[in-house]
Amino acid sequence: MSINCIRTLLEDAVTSHSDKVALTYEGSKLTYAELFTKVNQVACYLDELDLPANTRIGVYSGKSIEQVIAILAILSTDYVLVPLTRLLKAEQVEYIINDCDIKCIITDRVKLESIEEISFDGHVISYESTSKDVASFDEIFKYYNKPYSCDVSGHSNAVITYSFGLTGTPKGIVISHRNLIDSARVVSQYLDLQEDDVISGILIFNLDYGLNQIFCSLYKRATLALHRFILPEDFFNHLIDDQVTVLPLMPVNISQMFEDGDQRIPSAELFDGVRTITSSGGNVTAKMIKDCREHFRKAEFYSMHGLTEAFRSTYLDPSQVLIRPESIGKPIPDVELYVINDEGKECGPREVGELIHRGGYIYRGFWNAPEENQRRFKSIDILKDVINLEGQLTDEIVVATGDYVYKDEEGYYYFVSRHDDMIKTRGFRVSPYEIESVVQKNLPQIARSAVFSIENELIEEEIVLVYSAPSEVPEKEILFELKKHLASYMIPSRVVYRKSLPLVQSDKNQVNKDELKRELVG
Repeated sequence: MSINCIRTLLEDAVTSHSDKVALTYEGSKLTYAELFTKVNQVACYLDELDLPANTRIGVYSGKSIEQVIAILAILSTDYVLVPLTRLLKAEQVEYIINDCDIKCIITDRVKLESIEEISFDGHVISYESTSKDVASFDEIFKYYNKPYSCDVSGHSNAVITYSFGLTGTPKGIVISHRNLIDSARVVSQYLDLQEDDVISGILIFNLDYGLNQIFCSLYKRATLALHRFILPEDFFNHLIDDQVTVLPLMPVNISQMFEDGDQRIPSAELFDGVRTITSSGGNVTAKMIKDCREHFRKAEFYSMHGLTEAFRSTYLDPSQVLIRPESIGKPIPDVELYVINDEGKECGPREVGELIHRGGYIYRGFWNAPEENQRRFKSIDILKDVINLEGQLTDEIVVATGDYVYKDEEGYYYFVSRHDDMIKTRGFRVSPYEIESVVQKNLPQIARSAVFSIENELIEEEIVLVYSAPSEVPEKEILFELKKHLASYMIPSRVVYRKSLPLVQSDKNQVNKDELKRELVG
């Protein structure tokens, strides 16, 4: 079996640390030996479904130990994992199912109802026993006890994660087993993760940042303490009770922690075991850094910048967080970054250009999206005026990120804007088109709508919906309809009525969002 697959990490961990606690959640614990047994039981059942190699299997559920077992079981087969966040609505899940032809879904009792809404005709497996027609982990753990072995290739597709793109429909990015191993290895290195670390598992596992916590735990034989962030009080208890030492967060989580002030936050000394905090998925504000340093006194704070097309590009060393808090840092190990202008020339210090990612951690490409692949995955020839391409070896692929940045005189990078009009809120990328499409389809009383963002340092960007109609529609009615079709993080926080909307001078079919934004902000 390949040394570059997650299955190898699991097998090595159970060999060397069988009695070590691998997972905890709400008082339940699994050792590496117990985890390995349960993963093998589920993988054996999946194998007996006798689906073709590379068949896509979805995991659509809330946070639980069973969710991690499902993820590792799929990665122990020659199938491909498709994580589906529980925040998605049934019609969004249905789109992903059809887009990558999912043949099996592993779910929990709550989300089983959503799957029934879309008439999914593939295999369904539930964590809990629900009916005779649906297989369950309960039954699998009871009856599947034979040995399981597998041979997974590091170059095979492992995961397809979905995020929302300009077309308003999710786009899947294909990640190999080697990608997963490389990302665990590099993060473990620059964060200096240790065997005795307890890593908080509060991030959802639909994207690579969340999944990476599982794989880093395996790589270092550490403990992953799962937690579902609902209330700050419960979250702080999680840190104390589970003795968390490594805390991966998104900026929105930091805002949630401290949004009610200091009155409910336990004494800082109770958090002295937290030695590392990481943040990715959005901009970190000075207030966020101040709050973390005040309450997590012994923790080093790492701010990181990732891509859809590659695991990660940069991180800001903790020693620089107070000196240059606006910076996204420098390249992570094995990555080269370049900033180029429209002519392909390298930009000078503080000159804004497009960020080009070269080297490690580049994913395989977008699923079933040739135009998107052509736009983002480029021949290294794009850097011909920047680096020496001696020998004309131009088959190497780099990522043209669409992120516009600049580099200062000391080599630190600063994010400026995105090439497209994607909204980044609460750690998620949201397409305005997706929301506008739902309005057009489901709210016929609205003539036109325009969705855009305005800055909000607590969640990075706030979603605004401006619409025109013969008469004003009650805001509650609009939000009620949107909530039926969109994930919670996609719901606008502001809804504004206008008798008519300004149009772009050169295109009377296009709403002038810049003018609307100026009206609302200015």
